[in-house]
Amino acid sequence: MSTTALSSSSTGSTGQPPPRRKAPRRPKPAPGTQRISPLRVIGLTVVWLFTAFNLLVLYWLIMAAFKTPLEIFREPLSLPATLFERGTPFRNFVYAWESAEFGTAFLNTVILVAVCSVVIVLVSAPAAYALSRLGVRGSGPMTAFIAIGMGVPFQTVIIPLFIAMSEIDLNNNLFGLALIYVALSLPFTVFLLTGFFRSLPDELEEAASIDGASATRTFWSIMLPLARGGLITALILNAIGLWNETLLAIVFLQENANFTLARALFTFYNAASYQSEYGGLLAGVAIIVLPMLVMYILLARRIITGLTLGAGK
Repeated sequence: MSTTALSSSSTGSTGQPPPRRKAPRRPKPAPGTQRISPLRVIGLTVVWLFTAFNLLVLYWLIMAAFKTPLEIFREPLSLPATLFERGTPFRNFVYAWESAEFGTAFLNTVILVAVCSVVIVLVSAPAAYALSRLGVRGSGPMTAFIAIGMGVPFQTVIIPLFIAMSEIDLNNNLFGLALIYVALSLPFTVFLLTGFFRSLPDELEEAASIDGASATRTFWSIMLPLARGGLITALILNAIGLWNETLLAIVFLQENANFTLARALFTFYNAASYQSEYGGLLAGVAIIVLPMLVMYILLARRIITGLTLGAGK
């Protein structure tokens, strides 16, 4: 074929060159993903300011726990000096521990939080599995009803709870307080674990059914180990929340022998304020705050990963 024929075939029968194809249009970037976005700048600014404020408060709390009352008010952000010069840097912590009887309160809190957290997860896991995997009739409305329980402030039920617990003689009793903790923590935990069980693959359940496994055995032997990340996340979140709980402990506990750490600190506040022992008071706050802070720092990645997995499925 000649060059003329090639040129004529490329231009078409009309003698016009074929139209040039347009390049595909680039998709618009999602909001907030541009390099310079006002919303992104505002959001990052707010987050970092909030983080800086919390770090400043934490720094002030730790430094004040090693200071005398005079240093706390005159030099609130400076490093502690007087107690270190006297050779008694932990004087405030010793005073708080002995005066507030934190030894018994610490033991009560550890046992109460550990038992309640485990019981909450043990009760919530089967309930969440039944609502999300067994096709229970009305499971959708039941899950929504449980979620509504998270929106009811527990302060609104304190008086009815106090009257009910008095009728069965469970006021001023750690067992009674444990029952309240478990009951009030179930809605959040069931709702959280429902998302984890829904994220598990159906094939494993079908294979277990073909092998003749019952629903109970499938739950305990297959599904529960697979949801270990969600169970640990729920356990940690409940432990942190119960450790810091104060209002219910104030209402339902009256004897020093039954006090939790938060309840003991509330009583210690009056004595420390009367004696102007503000360093000892802040040392008591640090004794309560620091264990959970360390725990959260060590397990933050597991908590965030677990929450993201449950929300993303």
